[in-house]
Amino acid sequence: MNIHEYQAKALLKKFGAPIAEGIPILSKDDVDAAIEALPGPLYVVKSQIHAGGRGKGKFTELPGDAKGGVRLAFSPEEVKSHVSEMLGNTLVTKQTGPAGKQVNRLYLEDGADIESELYLSLLVNRETGKISFVASTEGGMDIEAVAEATPEKIHTIDVEPETGVDAETAGKVCDALELASDARTDGLDLFPKLYEAFTQTDMSLVEVNPLIIMKNGHLRVLDAKVSFDNNASFRHEDLQELRDLSEEDAKEIEASKYDLAYVALDGNIGCMVNGAGLAMATMDIIKLYGAEPANFLDVGGGATTEKVTAAFKIITADPNVKGILVNIFGGIMRCDVIAEGVLAAVKEVGLKVPLVVRLEGTNVDKGKAIINASDLNVIPADDLDDAAQKIVSAVKG
Repeated sequence: MNIHEYQAKALLKKFGAPIAEGIPILSKDDVDAAIEALPGPLYVVKSQIHAGGRGKGKFTELPGDAKGGVRLAFSPEEVKSHVSEMLGNTLVTKQTGPAGKQVNRLYLEDGADIESELYLSLLVNRETGKISFVASTEGGMDIEAVAEATPEKIHTIDVEPETGVDAETAGKVCDALELASDARTDGLDLFPKLYEAFTQTDMSLVEVNPLIIMKNGHLRVLDAKVSFDNNASFRHEDLQELRDLSEEDAKEIEASKYDLAYVALDGNIGCMVNGAGLAMATMDIIKLYGAEPANFLDVGGGATTEKVTAAFKIITADPNVKGILVNIFGGIMRCDVIAEGVLAAVKEVGLKVPLVVRLEGTNVDKGKAIINASDLNVIPADDLDDAAQKIVSAVKG
C-alpha cells in the first residue's frame, strides 16, 4: 500500500525525523488556513499523487510551458494562484503514463534553504535477506539514472537484525553520504529512527529523495515516499485509514476484495493463472507470439468458483480485452474444480471474447473432459505453447 507524501512525513515525524512544517490542502477552502499556519515568506506547493517526477510533470489543462507539479511561492497570493491551477487538474509525469493522474490533494510546506541534496532509502534486500540502507550523494535525481551512469556513487549498507542500526551501521551510512559536523550528528540520530519506523509499521520501502543538508548545516527530510507490506496490514488497522482509493485502479481494488493478485497492463489478452512464476511465463509467451497481455492475474493456490468468477468479471471489465487465456497448473488445486469454475464463470459473465483454456496437473483428464463436454465457446489447449498460439490467433482474427 502506498501513501501520500504528507502522510509519510507525518508518520516519520512521529518517530523523530526532521520534517518541515506542512499542511495538506484537500479543497480550495483549506488554502487560507494553511497559509496562516506557516511562517513564510517561502512556501512550496506540492501535488499529492502516487507517482514520481512531479516537479517535471505537466498539467494537461494548462499551457505547455506552465510550471510543474511542485512549485515555489513567495507570497500568499502566489500560493493561491498555484493552488487554483493545480487542484483538480490532471498531472502527467514519467511515472503516470500519458493518461496522468488527477491532483485531488496538495501539500503546502514551509520552504527550506538547501545547501546540498542526498538520496536515502530503506528497503528489503532480497539478495541478503536483510533490511538495507541505499545511500548516495546524488540526491534529487532519478536513482535509476544514477545507478546506470555512476553506479559507484550508490552504496548499500545492510542492517543486522540482531543489532538493528547501531552506531557502527549509522556511521557507515554517514560515510556513504559524506556527512560531517552537525549533519553527521543529525544522521547518527536519524538513521536508527528511520529503521524503527520501517520495522514497527512493516514498511516495504521508505525513500527520502532528497534528504537535504540545509545552509545551517542540519539535515531535513525534504521528500518522502512510503510503501507498506500488504501481508502485514492485519497488524496495522490505523494505517489502512491512509489508503487513497482514488489513486488505485478500480479493477485492482475489486481484485483485492477476493485476494486476487491483479495488475492492469496495456495489452489486449487477459490472463488468468495460478502462481506468479507461471503468470510471468504466460505473459512472456504471449509477447513471444506477437501480442500483449492485458493484465497480470494470479488466482493463487486455493481458487474457488467464486474467485474464478470474480477474476473473469475483473478481466472482462477492461474494454481493451479481446481474448482471455486461462493457464492453470493443478497441484493443490484440482483441474476439474477449475474447469467447473471456468464454465460457471463464463455462463455468469456472458463471455463475448475468445477463451483458451490450458490445464495441467491433478485431475487434468477430468478437467479437460468437463471443458470438452460443454456447449460453450471454450477453446482447449494441450500445452502453454499451444495455448498462446491459439489465443493470439483468435484475437488477431
